Amino acid sequence: MIGRYVLLVIAMVLAATVAIAGDPPKSARVLPPGAFDDDRGPSQAIFPPQQLTIKFNHKLHLTEGATCKTCHPGALTSNSVADHLTPKGAVCDACHQSDHSNLAKVIAGPEASGQCAFCHLGYKESDGNAVARFVVPRANMVFNHQKHAVRNIGCGQCHGALDQVELATRDQLPRMRGCFKCHQMPDAAARGEAKSDCTTCHIPSNPKDRDAPARNALVRAENPGGRIKTAFASGVLEPPRWLHNAAHTPDFIERHKYVAGNDSQFCANCHKEDFCVGCHDGRVRPKSIHPSDYLSMHPIEARQQTQRCTSCHNEQNFCLGCHQRVGITMSGPPSTRESGRFHPPKGIWSDAPRRPGHHAFEAQRNLNACVSCHVERDCVVCHGGSGIGGGFNPHKSGFSGGCATQMRRNPRPCFVCHMPDDGVLAPCR
Repeated sequence: MIGRYVLLVIAMVLAATVAIAGDPPKSARVLPPGAFDDDRGPSQAIFPPQQLTIKFNHKLHLTEGATCKTCHPGALTSNSVADHLTPKGAVCDACHQSDHSNLAKVIAGPEASGQCAFCHLGYKESDGNAVARFVVPRANMVFNHQKHAVRNIGCGQCHGALDQVELATRDQLPRMRGCFKCHQMPDAAARGEAKSDCTTCHIPSNPKDRDAPARNALVRAENPGGRIKTAFASGVLEPPRWLHNAAHTPDFIERHKYVAGNDSQFCANCHKEDFCVGCHDGRVRPKSIHPSDYLSMHPIEARQQTQRCTSCHNEQNFCLGCHQRVGITMSGPPSTRESGRFHPPKGIWSDAPRRPGHHAFEAQRNLNACVSCHVERDCVVCHGGSGIGGGFNPHKSGFSGGCATQMRRNPRPCFVCHMPDDGVLAPCR
């Protein structure tokens, strides 16, 4: 009986040795759900590189009657990725007739299958108890094996067809696309407790969720404005191309407006709002948006609206201060040089008759350009109601026919020029 088992183990190790020496790329049929045919493996940022120095053939063990929990019983109760779920040497002793009870004095088995070199790559007799270090780093994520096991989620749903795999490497670790089959169900009733929020699986960058103050500071420095931690020693976590075309490739600064526009909450899965507003409120000046000579160019773009200034800037407090200092504003210093004049001469800008270049046409064409320097009171000086201003009527002929609708929608513009009890407003009430 023992001799027959020794032959079986020898065959198993030979198969494992072939897999280690030149394991061909695995097809998607044996990889975890969500893997591609030309899959390059899981994210290195999430699953750091491993050092696999043990010969082992999963396919042979599973087809001969072993189960996953035979070697990985801890997976049924593990609730942290920090748990070591690879079996200790003592688990192998029953079959290999070795003794790993004292790792400082490991006793080899009497048969060839119990010798150290039979399982440990690169081992030589002169090495004694020293074997090549076996390293499976902690995954940079949040995961609870026990919660999945009690819901009858089989190992193959996360690790693929291990009964067809000889050497199990990082290739058999989960893919996010596969996780989405449960964690992105269309409704909460179908999803159960498989939440789709990123922090369900990814490490949050919220300092309250971290361990120590010193670590908190590092997390904030690595993830400014982030909801999840993205910088790890093994790499930087970025979204893949298949995820709404959101891969952070060099062209993403141009593409991100389309990705965000398709789903306004999508970016918020990973980023806090202050990550975006650094650029979008004008505090940060990306050179790709405003080149170094933009100060001399911006009047042309502001008038032509090639870029909408108000998408980043508040005109009254961002633009007006500078325009007042240089005198390019109605409220600037009276001794402004003629070179600081912004408007055309009075005969074109404000005198009758109206013609191209008149301020009435300019205001209708691009009112944003006006309010970048002027406040409402500047207009009321001339266009005020009865008894106020120069008496220039801002309303077109026939305005009274639709004024009731305008006032019902928003009465505030009326009160810029008229008092609430002004009799002129009676037909519009």
